[in-house]
Amino acid sequence: MDNSLNSDENYDLGYQPSPSSMDQSVAETSTMSSDSFLYRRTNSDVSAFSGSVGDSSYSGEASPSCWPNVKSNLSNQTVLSRLGMKKRMNLTDDKLEDLEAVDLELELMKERFAKLLLGEDMSGSGKGVCTAVTISNSITNLYATIFGANLRLEPLNPEKKAMWRREMDCLLSVCDYIVDLTPVSQTLPNGTSVEMMTSRPRSDIYINLPALKKLDAMLIEVLDSFQETEFWYAEQGSISSKSTTSASASGSFRRISVQRNEEKWWVPVPCVPPGGLSEKSRKHLRHKRDSSNQIHKAAMAINSSILSEMEIPESYMAGLPKSGKACLGDSIYRYMCTSEKFSPEYLLDCLNIASEHEALELADRVESSMYTWRRKACMSNSKSSWVMVKDLMSETDKNDKNHVLAERAESLLFSLKQRYPELSQTSLDTCKIQYNKDVGQAVLESYSRVLESFAYNIVAWIEDVIHVDRSMRNHDQ
Repeated sequence: MDNSLNSDENYDLGYQPSPSSMDQSVAETSTMSSDSFLYRRTNSDVSAFSGSVGDSSYSGEASPSCWPNVKSNLSNQTVLSRLGMKKRMNLTDDKLEDLEAVDLELELMKERFAKLLLGEDMSGSGKGVCTAVTISNSITNLYATIFGANLRLEPLNPEKKAMWRREMDCLLSVCDYIVDLTPVSQTLPNGTSVEMMTSRPRSDIYINLPALKKLDAMLIEVLDSFQETEFWYAEQGSISSKSTTSASASGSFRRISVQRNEEKWWVPVPCVPPGGLSEKSRKHLRHKRDSSNQIHKAAMAINSSILSEMEIPESYMAGLPKSGKACLGDSIYRYMCTSEKFSPEYLLDCLNIASEHEALELADRVESSMYTWRRKACMSNSKSSWVMVKDLMSETDKNDKNHVLAERAESLLFSLKQRYPELSQTSLDTCKIQYNKDVGQAVLESYSRVLESFAYNIVAWIEDVIHVDRSMRNHDQ
């Protein structure tokens, strides 16, 4: 009779797990909270975790025979169980907020992995992009979310910094499972020699990924170094209330600010005190600018090397013009053919490129002509894929005219990218990223690309402060 009364009470109040069960559940929840994005997780791990939650999330130690035979909605049971759990544990408001934060992180994690598995095709019909493109887009979108609104030389928000590290660690974890299998000879205790296959990280990931992580940490340190600064920022070219300059000096600075905002009106304008910055502050700015500039060059070099290793899609090769001369134009083609000592820097000076759009258009034309000439140099082979072209280039006569023109076009393209480091991706680069199916290359390319953009922005922000400081000191003189 007592058992039936206890069963009725459980039916009225909702099933309450036993205290020992709750202690175990809280321990598991605490473990998931601290390590939710710190450990590296495979899809199978996520599936196993999801299954355990769905099957035995709040079963406790009670026997199934004690459960009431009643039809209720599953979501209502979950809500009642959680309310009962919170009531039994007598949690404080801070602990409740922590549990809610864990739930939000888990939901965000589930959403991320669902998009990766679906290939960004929410219909689930299998029409999504490949895994490589999905991961590349995820890294790019994460960078835009964290750093897109950060336009100042100041430490990154701690929450955004933690989100960047947590989610990047999750996205980069796929590289831990990209390995090369190599045979290794071993001798058994009985003297028998056997050959075993051992795994090691793929060479491009083993070399480039640690370097990119180091560059990432160095860029975060650069922003953290601007904790206390002598300069500040004003929105839309206005002077901050911290300014103590005279009316005439303020008017002069406004003219400088308006000129700066005509180029990039959305970027906050740096402000400096009257007389400019101290020598210590200027030295610090120059040091961080040089460091960020070196980081930018390193990230750009890694990105270029990864892009060069990507296979050129057949669609791009099929769309190449038949003549490199028609692609470049008569003037550029004539100089590349007739000059005994080709100078790409001199040619760029003669072209008088006025805008980034013109520079990008020239880069596309030079790149197309380069591969057109390379293909012509290897026309003796019937296959026209990029793999065959790359293999046959080593066997091509170095004095061949098409080979010489292709080499000169490559040097011109390199000089063009060096002169305009903010240049957008060329048509070939975009095509490679779009059709790439190598997950490792996708991770390295997207990671190096966002770090390249990050470093370039930091250099530009430092240059803005130095420019305003120089203008203020010149005005005072």
